[in-house]
Amino acid sequence: MKPLEDYLIVDFSQFLSSASLRLADLGARVIKIEKPGTGDICRTLYTSDLIMNGESSVFHTINRNKESFAIDFKQPSELEKLKKLLAKADVVMHNFRPGVMERVGLSYDDVKKFNPNIIYGEISGYGTKSELRNLPGQDLLLQSLTALTWLSGNQEDGPVPMGLSIVDMLAGAHLAQGILAALYRKATHNIGAMVQVSMLESSFDFQFETITTFFNDGGELPVRTKSNNAHAYLGAPYGIYKTKNGYLALAMGSIPVLASLLKCDALLQFPENKFGLRDEIKNILAEHLQTQDTEFWLNILEPADIWCAKVLNYQQLFAEDGFKVLEFTQQVEMLDGYSYITTRCPIKIDGEIFTSTKGSPKLGQDNERIIKEFIDC
Repeated sequence: MKPLEDYLIVDFSQFLSSASLRLADLGARVIKIEKPGTGDICRTLYTSDLIMNGESSVFHTINRNKESFAIDFKQPSELEKLKKLLAKADVVMHNFRPGVMERVGLSYDDVKKFNPNIIYGEISGYGTKSELRNLPGQDLLLQSLTALTWLSGNQEDGPVPMGLSIVDMLAGAHLAQGILAALYRKATHNIGAMVQVSMLESSFDFQFETITTFFNDGGELPVRTKSNNAHAYLGAPYGIYKTKNGYLALAMGSIPVLASLLKCDALLQFPENKFGLRDEIKNILAEHLQTQDTEFWLNILEPADIWCAKVLNYQQLFAEDGFKVLEFTQQVEMLDGYSYITTRCPIKIDGEIFTSTKGSPKLGQDNERIIKEFIDC
């Protein structure tokens, strides 16, 4: 039995809000509310030219294991139908801009009137009080506004965004955490809750290490190394280096020890790994490591317990036995028989891996069953 079986979640979220996906993975029944005709905008949000069964790969990835209920709740009669569904839900969540749910009559206070113990979760871009609250809550914009783009890349690169919609994913994870905490309190004390997360605060929390350093280091801005940067606040050798046939990642390590292991005499002038010397050290390492293949260096460093790794692309990664043993992919199937490969839930409980063969829903495919089960009963 999955931990959240018998819990009903009604999800208004669009785009990349991943909270309901994780809760569905853990056993919850998730009914996705969509606009008739067009559905979630994410259905046509293409990150490449890949079209899967007529829709974007992004939609299929983040909406597997869910049901779709298409309803125009701006119409009074349809809104009343929707309220009957919400009255039987354990959790309601959305990621509309502040004020949208209030205008249609589905705010937390509105839903509490007919479902007093509801867990009501919402993700906003900037919170309800920030002067930025009406700006679009888009990942790249949040990375830029929260200084995250000054941590990746090298010193002369200018701001560099991360290669994933990381703020979307973090905010979704935070909302799932808050909802799980609220469900525990509901189970023990029969009290509902309003769970609020903003992308702005999630991005700040992501940087807790660097922000704490900034405030306690005289307000000095983080400075990336001129080359091979991987962390603005860590000294050499921390970074990724080109080798003769690929790349090698080096984490923290003693420079004198590395000098000896790598037979790099030029490093012997650095008896201490001082932060201010990191550019000089990295330049020497970068030149020296290009003289041999990645495997040559790994065969020296790994037995000496130096923290290092080869740098893989997807083709190389998925061919590794270390990946295969995880059984981290699963094949899911849509109602019309279309199947595709995607990732599974990363959480194990009592050693059990949580999988599901249920793919993403076609727009409105579950309307008839949901109406019969929750509205016309």
